[in-house]
Amino acid sequence: MAIYSRVQAPAPAPPPLRYRFPALRHLGPNWYATVMGTAVVATAGAALPVRVPGLRGACVAVWALASVLLVVVLAARAGHWALHRDQARAHLRDAAVAPFYGCLSMALLAVGASTLAVGRDVIGHPAAVAVDSVLFVLGTAAGLGAAVAIPYLMVVRHRPAPGTASPVWLLPLVAPMVSAAVGPALVPELPPGQWRTALLLACYAMFGLSSLATLTLLPLVLGRLLHHGPLPLALTPTLFLVLGPLGQSTTAVGQLADVAPDAVGPVYASAFGAFAVLYGVPVMGFALLWLALSAAMVARALRRGMTFTMTWWGFTFPVGTCVTGAAGLARHTGLTAFTWLAVALYALLVTAWAVAGVRTARGLIGGALFAAPPPLRPATARTT
Repeated sequence: MAIYSRVQAPAPAPPPLRYRFPALRHLGPNWYATVMGTAVVATAGAALPVRVPGLRGACVAVWALASVLLVVVLAARAGHWALHRDQARAHLRDAAVAPFYGCLSMALLAVGASTLAVGRDVIGHPAAVAVDSVLFVLGTAAGLGAAVAIPYLMVVRHRPAPGTASPVWLLPLVAPMVSAAVGPALVPELPPGQWRTALLLACYAMFGLSSLATLTLLPLVLGRLLHHGPLPLALTPTLFLVLGPLGQSTTAVGQLADVAPDAVGPVYASAFGAFAVLYGVPVMGFALLWLALSAAMVARALRRGMTFTMTWWGFTFPVGTCVTGAAGLARHTGLTAFTWLAVALYALLVTAWAVAGVRTARGLIGGALFAAPPPLRPATARTT
């Protein structure tokens, strides 16, 4: 008696999901880095302690580009949340992506600062003050929110494993420091008395908030590198993010010292000026040490096959904060050495911005940057 067995045909594969505007699906909060990195080129150029023919006009053009980028990225991110809410929530649940939400604050603040620094040449001083004021309030609120919300998520939801600390974790913590650095420009625009003093001390409080939080996190980042080796190739440029709180804090104390005489008494104003030098010089020294170490790690990663990703924008904004920090030290100490340091760092900033901008444009035209990010490769990988 023959026995026949029935073989079930495999079930048809489900049709692939079709999304509206699929290009927006993987557009994460890291895209705000393009705005930050562009705006700081204009702000740092205006802060240079030397005059270069044509630089002011170039900075105005870069400010206009940064303003357009801010509007475009804000609209794209709104579309991302509206059309791909599942992916947006997945980003918040991802410990590697969630810290980039601090970039929203810094993008708003960077464009506001560049508007008051160079955009006033186009739209006039009163309009520039109004734009900077609105962006400062929005950016500061977003930054303080991110400084609380993202660490909260990392504690109660992400639970990162020991030895996985990343420089990316600094992003929500450095956002209030950006407010502390750009807020002093608005102090002279307020009426004398309580309002000026309140804004000055609020900026000083955000300087302390960000500085102390950064001091608690930097040992974790350095310990991760020493005990677990280099970062994955695609994340190696994020080492430059450590320069952000260093350069921005040096900028902040210099800017606060500049406006302190009109906001607080002469005794406190003198202390602000002394602290700008006593704090800024050693911190700038450590920033240069970290810059050299990071550059060596990036060179190593390039030899091992590191290709372009959006993390390359980490070469821009942090270096720009070191430019403004060195320019502030040149102003407060009168040393030519800090002047030339600011010029050298600005040349590095412009080069990094041009490279990142060209590679990003190529990725947008070719569509590569709209795809899901590839898996990370270890830093020891070699390609032929």
